[in-house]
Amino acid sequence: MVALADYASDERTARVMLSMMIEPADRTVGRLLRREGAVETLRLLDVGGSMLGVRAEEASILHHTAQEFASRGGLGDDLAGVLDGSYAPLIPGDAHWPVSVDALGDRAPYVLWAKGATSFLANGQEDRVTVTGSRASTSYGDHVAGELAHDASHAEQIVVSGGAYGIDDAAHRAALSSGGQTIAVMPAGLDRLYPAGHRDMLEQVGDVGLLMSEMPPGAAPTRHRFIARGRLLAALSSATVIVEAGARSGSLHVAREAHALGRSVGAVPGPVTSAASTGTHLLLSEGTAALVTGHHDLATLTSDRRRQAPTRTTGLSAARDLDAVDQNRPGRSL
Repeated sequence: MVALADYASDERTARVMLSMMIEPADRTVGRLLRREGAVETLRLLDVGGSMLGVRAEEASILHHTAQEFASRGGLGDDLAGVLDGSYAPLIPGDAHWPVSVDALGDRAPYVLWAKGATSFLANGQEDRVTVTGSRASTSYGDHVAGELAHDASHAEQIVVSGGAYGIDDAAHRAALSSGGQTIAVMPAGLDRLYPAGHRDMLEQVGDVGLLMSEMPPGAAPTRHRFIARGRLLAALSSATVIVEAGARSGSLHVAREAHALGRSVGAVPGPVTSAASTGTHLLLSEGTAALVTGHHDLATLTSDRRRQAPTRTTGLSAARDLDAVDQNRPGRSL
């Protein structure tokens, strides 16, 4: 049987291998990574048996996943393929690693794949603002998202979003047309840009801004990976603004992740008759988000870092508080 550790004698390669075999946001693997480092974590998963702080059932599942990964043919070729230089695999300690995602604790990404201006990630979280919302946006929502992204760009802030249809699209395009900086966080490998209908726009982001994913090249988008991406959208920025959202929109998850991390959260109100604004009104009524009606409210959110940051949601405490919004247990294999 192939020993996984034989392919990974250094931290970067071991983290890359973990990203190829373990679904993102796995708390058990994240805890092992933080305690043991990537090379030893890979060895522990490969060997199996008891692992300190890991339930026997969980250890068995992880060992089985590692065995399946090791037994498939062409592992060396697969590894060489994802490390062919097309995309930069960033790990903690790299100059351009975004330290703001470390607040996710055991759910921090194993590696971040990037194409474009990785220097955008070296900036402090106060230089980034996440603008996201419904894929089924209205013309009102598109207009407001565009105005907010335009204003953020002129304030020399980096606009972060998910590249999706609707609000994400409006935010990215406004940042690009304003000559601003933008980051698109993908739910799949960077060679599988999603949605396909946005390929031209996303390739432009990769050329003048930054494309980023925690999934390795070749990975397809799945429901869990969409949900997991929400924590990255929240953790990357000092503030998150939800422009439009239905009652069950995934962008509400992004807002609650940001709130649990102690980051500023804003929501744009809409007509009370609009289903597209039901979610933003919910965020406002429950106190998760502050009212955003334009540039001045956005400036307040991004300049007043501490207004929504109680001490309990910093560092490891923030990671524990995220249990409340992490309702979906991650799967295992790629």
